Amino acid sequence: MTSPLLDLPGAVAGDGIDAEVAAHYGSLYGEQRALAAGEGFVDLSHRDVLRISGPDRLSWLHSLTSQFFEGLTPAIWTRALVLSPNGHVEHAFDGVDDGEAFTAHTEPGRAAALIDFLERMKFMTRVEIADVTAETAVAWRPVDGGRFDLVPRDQLTSYAEAAGPAAGLWAYEALRIERGEPRFGVDTDERTIPNEVGLSGVHLDKGCYRGQETVARVHNLGRPPRRLTLLHLDGSENRLPAPGTDVTVPGQDKVIGRVGSSARHHELGPIALALLKRNVPVDAALDVAGLPAAQEVLVDPEVGLHFRPTR
Repeated sequence: MTSPLLDLPGAVAGDGIDAEVAAHYGSLYGEQRALAAGEGFVDLSHRDVLRISGPDRLSWLHSLTSQFFEGLTPAIWTRALVLSPNGHVEHAFDGVDDGEAFTAHTEPGRAAALIDFLERMKFMTRVEIADVTAETAVAWRPVDGGRFDLVPRDQLTSYAEAAGPAAGLWAYEALRIERGEPRFGVDTDERTIPNEVGLSGVHLDKGCYRGQETVARVHNLGRPPRRLTLLHLDGSENRLPAPGTDVTVPGQDKVIGRVGSSARHHELGPIALALLKRNVPVDAALDVAGLPAAQEVLVDPEVGLHFRPTR
């Protein structure tokens, strides 16, 4: 699903799973500054989109996911997770209900597995699930703290003309990393539990759902096995660490974490997100493949002792 916006002036395609949209349009820092000022939009049309309809959709999603769906107000975006029985994050999605159906988007290539899981959990529930990636695209605008738009795919060009200026995915990623917002499958792995990455998409005051016992136990004990951390990287070398790069303490060989996503920020310089072991001192200097790094705490290692998130 290559985006038609790659035909815009200056557009340079991304790579990997982001190759179908623009990494930038010729001005990385200018695009970041525009987004930070609340201007423009980001093309996320490479993300997968699914639609869940039927009268039981919200109560059904409420029972399956980590989020509170019962009585969800139309037009209000929400984030939810599907967890394994042991509390590990298996799927993550953002979505919005329009009063008739809930439309969600997830990482490129992830919809098929999510739909397969949901289909197996339907039983006698009155819901219908469809992959609508071919007709529906996703964009993001920096209004009201950041808002997703669902755009008919054949209207992306006219949307861009109205919502411009366009900013590439590199600018979006830099601001996302600055916010400490993890990207599923890049900043998380098969062992990640929500407590390690800030409990985004988790509602702690709802009924039982798969994986809830782990989330509640770690929250009440206040000691997640790992913690998401914002790294401020030394900028003297013109390089960024690849996802999965080991994090160590200078002078020691022991691996104490791994890097997920990284970016060049227009004010902060090179930054990255990393999952570190919870017992790593929060003021410890770190090394990322030869790059010195300082920590900015995102998830307190004692988070559950005094943190009560709201949905």
